Amino acid sequence: MPHAVRPRSLPRPGPVPAPRARAPRVRSLIDADALSVLHRAARILLDDLPRLSDQLVALLQDQEPAYRSAIENDATEIWQEVHRSLRHSIASLLDPRGVRDAARRCSWKIGVTRAEQGLPLDALLHAFRLGGSLVWQSLVEETSRAAPEDVRLLVHVASDVWNFVDEHCTVVADSYRQTERQLAWRRENRVRLLAAALLDGTSRIADLPETALALDLPEHGRYVVVAVAGGFAACPGAQAALAPGVRVHWHTGVDTDHGIVRVSDDTEPVVEDEQPPGVRVGVSSAVEGLAAVGEARGLADTALSLCPETGGTVRLTEHLPAALVVSSPDLGAALADRLFGPLARLEPADAEVLLDTLATWLACDGSAQRASRRLYCHRNTVLNRLRRYEQLTGRSLSRPFDLVEVTLALTARRLLPR
Repeated sequence: MPHAVRPRSLPRPGPVPAPRARAPRVRSLIDADALSVLHRAARILLDDLPRLSDQLVALLQDQEPAYRSAIENDATEIWQEVHRSLRHSIASLLDPRGVRDAARRCSWKIGVTRAEQGLPLDALLHAFRLGGSLVWQSLVEETSRAAPEDVRLLVHVASDVWNFVDEHCTVVADSYRQTERQLAWRRENRVRLLAAALLDGTSRIADLPETALALDLPEHGRYVVVAVAGGFAACPGAQAALAPGVRVHWHTGVDTDHGIVRVSDDTEPVVEDEQPPGVRVGVSSAVEGLAAVGEARGLADTALSLCPETGGTVRLTEHLPAALVVSSPDLGAALADRLFGPLARLEPADAEVLLDTLATWLACDGSAQRASRRLYCHRNTVLNRLRRYEQLTGRSLSRPFDLVEVTLALTARRLLPR
């Protein structure tokens, strides 16, 4: 009689695991045979490197115009570079792990050298691909000569050859671009140093030809310097402060940008009169030659110091008296103290009224009538205040010399810190 209960010791039915697939042995045998064929041909090519190098140099000269001039200039150096590169390429087929680092260093150095010499990257990559094609073609030809029946096996190792070419195209492109960035940074830094020395007035006469070439400005020409501060400071935004079409070399500073502008004459519109709120612009008078740009920078900074905080454009040639005052602040302060010192005996508010009336009267070209309208008082009140100033200081506003001193003293009072 059969058991009603299945014994615990019997296995339960379940999915039967699929047998693990075995790698086909035929494939590994083919790969091994293919490698043997590859190594045999590669050893022959290593012994024939000088001829292969000659072939590749001839191909470069024929198919790559950028290399043509390099070969004409230094054929020996190009041949040695080609020889080293081919040697590492073929040796890597025999010993990929052992040669890999040396081969990468070789390709990296080639990328650096060619970037420094200005050879186009496209030409360099084309040269590497031509080298890969030559190696592959030579492997096929050598195998066809020695053992024609084995040529078909090379198909199984073709990827090794072209993977090497692709890898080293990437290496050489990376080194080329990195070197190109470094060279660009050095050029930009050199230009900045030369421009800074020019603006600081520390540029040597011997450096002027290099500076002119780097800044693309003639050594002998007429220049003004523009100083820009405020919202537009930081190139290239400062360009917006200039008149349309003005060509300038900008030098960025911490708070102020300076532009070196070549001009034809003093009437040339270098800078717009109106500026956005908060943008302050100072324009120097014109100087002759790059050697005088440092002097022009100082004049531009002086003009900028005269510009109100609200913004605008100040041309030094239109504000020379004020520039004299701020250029010698100690003398300006001494003049203000001499002209307005006697007013210290008055109440501060009374002294302020007299000085404001004096400044307004001068701004109105000596017209008491116009000054009274600005000050919202009677004309006689203006005249009385002016006479009171004359009595307190012993100055006469009808005497030209005293009037010049008063004007400069008021400018010093307005511009210099108290």
